[in-house]
Amino acid sequence: MNDDLCEGKMDLKTLKDTPSWDWPDDASKMFLEILTDDRTDDSDRLLATELAGDFTVINEELVDVLLSILRSSDASEELRGKAAISLGPVLEHADTDGFDDPDDVPIAESTFRMIQESLRRLYMDADVSKNVRRRILEASVRAPQDWHQDAIRAASSSVDEDWKLTAVFSMRSVRGFDDQILEALDSDNREVHYHAVCAAGNWEVDAAWSHVSGLVTSEDTDKPLLLAAIDAVASIRPREAGVVLVDLTDSNDEDIVEAAYEAMTIAEGPSGDQLDDDEDDELVH
Repeated sequence: MNDDLCEGKMDLKTLKDTPSWDWPDDASKMFLEILTDDRTDDSDRLLATELAGDFTVINEELVDVLLSILRSSDASEELRGKAAISLGPVLEHADTDGFDDPDDVPIAESTFRMIQESLRRLYMDADVSKNVRRRILEASVRAPQDWHQDAIRAASSSVDEDWKLTAVFSMRSVRGFDDQILEALDSDNREVHYHAVCAAGNWEVDAAWSHVSGLVTSEDTDKPLLLAAIDAVASIRPREAGVVLVDLTDSNDEDIVEAAYEAMTIAEGPSGDQLDDDEDDELVH
């Protein structure tokens, strides 16, 4: 653990550079005090807002403060945007795990619904700035709702490149946009391209196979895009992924080697023989 933490010297910079599972027990209280203190300078408020969304510290009180920041027209765009993004992880966790065991989720179901409705209302508010609305959409899709389909479709058809980027990012979480994902794979915008590869993998878009596998085998693919493509090929065509990925296990880059092995393991599944048996059963029935 970081020496500063062991000695009880706690500051935001120390926490930023420390894995969240090593944060002290009172980290959430520290973030709450910083975010509710009008004397806090802008840089500390931004960092505290970012860190407050970590799943190890988020709780009902921090949710209330983050929503208060997001709703405040006096707060900067950047701060409001960070507040929105910081609500994303707890939304996703609650949406994925549900509320059968209250101990598994740090907020009540009523709070979860309140966050969703607050984000929807703010997104629909024309007085809220573009950049804040973009962050709201990017955060809220982590717990998909019916309104997201129309919001993503509108963002995707916009002539504004920022909105197009937000749309493709959001397609990673909301299904039903295979055609738009395929179109985004040909984008000259590197960020749009990257998120399109991730989305193609998430939704196992088979028509993206040629493009994504080509990224894996190309020597010109930059590292972040290559790592995304490695994950994607394992999802899109798991039976063919091993052939495409095996050469990467000889890479000089440890991150690429690790990603390739992990992807091949995922593609093989817990048991290749079991996968075959399951598929034979489906054919029989």
